[in-house]
Amino acid sequence: MRVRLVEGASLPSYADGIRQVYADVFSEPPWNEDPSAGDRYVERLAADAARPGFTAALALGAGTVGGFATAWTTPDVFPSGRSYGHVAEALGPGRVEGWLCGALEVDELAVSPDARGAGLGAALLSAVTEAAPDGRCWLLTSVRAEATLRFYRRAGWHQVPVSVPGRAGLVVLLGPGHPAARP
Repeated sequence: MRVRLVEGASLPSYADGIRQVYADVFSEPPWNEDPSAGDRYVERLAADAARPGFTAALALGAGTVGGFATAWTTPDVFPSGRSYGHVAEALGPGRVEGWLCGALEVDELAVSPDARGAGLGAALLSAVTEAAPDGRCWLLTSVRAEATLRFYRRAGWHQVPVSVPGRAGLVVLLGPGHPAARP
């Protein structure tokens, strides 16, 4: 499989593969989403592709999608929907504005269980974060996703030592080039 960047307008031609990878990955623990969540993700992806700074990478081989990653630029006015309000509450306005606004936000990263172990996750992550402004990139994940957290730590990401309120048990991770993550 090879990883390549894909324009947002091209994503619909890969929708079936993206849907399947999403369903396979996020129906597993700790996410435990209904497999139909893949349909909702593909619908959301069409809107996400219109976000400023949107970028997507796909792992492709033999006509199949083995994984994908998406990211976009976090707006200068920090959003309040989804989990953003909880992140703002945990970090406070100064850190949100200085660390996250204008930074590249990794939204999703998923590698099909059948394609794991070949470095695709790292290649997908690298592809979507390569152009992060001043190395500033961030993401949210669950503290219950232990394998995911280990993956990001191996990739040089740093967990912000503040818990995000809410039932999801989310944590903020800063990319290896993020100024706030440097010692």
